[in-house]
Amino acid sequence: MLAREHGQKSTLGAYLNELGDVISDIALVLPFLAVAGFASADVWLFALTAVIVECAGLIGPLVGASRRYDGPFGKSDRALVIGAFALCIGMGLGIGAIGVWLWRALIAMAALTAMRRVRARIVEADGR
Repeated sequence: MLAREHGQKSTLGAYLNELGDVISDIALVLPFLAVAGFASADVWLFALTAVIVECAGLIGPLVGASRRYDGPFGKSDRALVIGAFALCIGMGLGIGAIGVWLWRALIAMAALTAMRRVRARIVEADGR
């Protein structure tokens, strides 16, 4: 964002930014595999849906639309929720059975976000 605002954007910077987003999503999520009581399949599925959300945002320019950042569960929202979740675990607060439902809610919200991005992109590309 700063590079764009100050006229210093580059092709390499765009690659590094987008790849960094995907890598950071995975790096934030996968440590939850070490938490006892979480289903590893849920953690992996959330990591996968986070990557799909980012890819859904990136495909826009390939079909003649813009890069999409539609929500409801974009990058900053995912980071906030995962950070709060990690803070609760770090503070020793019992997550218990709610953890299973939380992962599934996060997966559903990420899937909804990907669908919204694709739908908005199709409308934008077909409208041109």
